[in-house]
Amino acid sequence: MSAPAETTHMFCEAAQAPEVVRAQLAANATRVAQLAERLRHSPPRAVVTCARGSSDHAATFARYLIETRLGLLTSSAAPSVSSVYEAAPDLSGTLMLAVSQSGASPDILAVVSRARIVALVNAERSPLAQLADELLPLHAGTERSVAATKSYIASLSAIVQLVAAWAGDGPLATALQRAPADLARAWQLDWSAAVTRLTAASSLYVIGRGLGLGIAQEAALKFKETCGLHAEALSAAELRHGPMALVRAGFPLLLFTQNDGSRAGVMQLADELVAHGADVLLAGAPLPHTTELPTEGAHPVIEPLLFAQSFYRMANALSLARGHNPDAPPHLRKVTETL
Repeated sequence: MSAPAETTHMFCEAAQAPEVVRAQLAANATRVAQLAERLRHSPPRAVVTCARGSSDHAATFARYLIETRLGLLTSSAAPSVSSVYEAAPDLSGTLMLAVSQSGASPDILAVVSRARIVALVNAERSPLAQLADELLPLHAGTERSVAATKSYIASLSAIVQLVAAWAGDGPLATALQRAPADLARAWQLDWSAAVTRLTAASSLYVIGRGLGLGIAQEAALKFKETCGLHAEALSAAELRHGPMALVRAGFPLLLFTQNDGSRAGVMQLADELVAHGADVLLAGAPLPHTTELPTEGAHPVIEPLLFAQSFYRMANALSLARGHNPDAPPHLRKVTETL
C-alpha cells in the first residue's frame, strides 16, 4: 500500500513554499534594492540566463518578465558551448543570470566563469555562489526530495523581486508581498480531478504562453520525473504547428493561462481542442467542456507561481496513484553534475 500523500518529502517541502517566499523577501530586500540601483546606474546591453532542469524553467519565466518589464533582450546560454566545445562567446556588457539549487554543476560553472554574474542559488557556500559578482540566496532550506518544488518557487519569487525593484514597478512589488498568502491558499485548492483524468494516461501536452510557458515546462518535467508520465511542454502558439497532428479524441492536455495579453490566444486554443474532442484540463479560467482546475487570483506575474504550487500537490498525489514514489524517481539523484 502506498504511503499517505501527506507524508512524502515532496508534499512536505512544497507545502513550505509560502513561508520560504515570506522569509526570502525579507532577507533579500536590502540586497535586491542595492543591486537594482546598480543595474539602473549601469544597465547591461542584454541578459543571458544559465541554468538546467527546473532552474532553466525559472529562467524561461525570467526571460519573459525581463523583456516585458525592462525591454532588455534576454537569451538562454547553451552550457555545452563552453563545457564541451570550449568556445568563449563574447559576453562583454551583458549580465549573466545564473539560477541553480545546488550551484555545483560543472557545465554551469564553465559558462559563468566568463561573465558578470548574478547568481540565484540555494546553496550559499557552493562554487557558483563563490564565483558570483552578486548573490541572491533562495533561502529555500534543505530539499530531500529529488523533485525540486519550494526551491523552484523561490527562484521565481527572487526573479520577480529583482525585476520589480530594477523596473521600479510598485504594483508588482506590492503583489509580490501578498504572494506568501496567495501561495498558502493555492496549496489548498482541489486539483484531484486532474489525478482522476491522468492516472491511466500514457502521454500529454502541457501548454502555456508568455509568463506561463516556464510553468508548463516545469509541470511537464514533474510529470516525467515523479509520475512516469511522458509529457511535452509547448507554447500555445507552437502547438498549432506540427504537434497538433497528435491531438485526437481523448488526448489529454493541461493548459495554464494567466490573466495577461496571452490569455485570449490560450482560450481560443482551448476551445479548438475541445472541438477536436481532446481531454482539456484548464488552469486559470473557466471554459465549457473542459476540466476546470481551480486557481487563486492574483497579479498576472504572480499567477504562475500559484499555478506551480497547486500543481505540485496534484503531481505528488498523481505519482502515488500511478504507483510511483515522488521522492525517489528511477535513475535520478538530487544533484546532477552535467559536463
